[in-house]
Amino acid sequence: MNNAQLTQIAADAVGAAQRQFPPEIRSLARGVAVHYEKLPGDDVIAEGFPSDILGLFTGNPHGGEFTHDSPAPAQIFLYIDNLWAFSEADPAAFKEEVRLTYLHEFGHFLGWDEDELTARGLD
Repeated sequence: MNNAQLTQIAADAVGAAQRQFPPEIRSLARGVAVHYEKLPGDDVIAEGFPSDILGLFTGNPHGGEFTHDSPAPAQIFLYIDNLWAFSEADPAAFKEEVRLTYLHEFGHFLGWDEDELTARGLD
């Protein structure tokens, strides 16, 4: 599959996940930009993230105040090539991994740490 097809599958999976949220959470989710990138950029790698990272939340969590360290709005990045490789090029597995990765990163937006995400099955 090419990048455009994978990005469309990923966007559809994110949209389906958002539609399953309760209305108050759905409106929050739709306010967080989701970016679909082939791979993490050099700046992400330079921050210490592994090159095979699947997704990343940046910005301030919901309810947090903007800080000088993180002045950007909340955003979620999904790394399409890494998700595709992780799913071993299986379209159904890719769609499910996109869903889980999106929910994991959205959990960070809600302020959940790694332990809270694991407790919810989003690790």
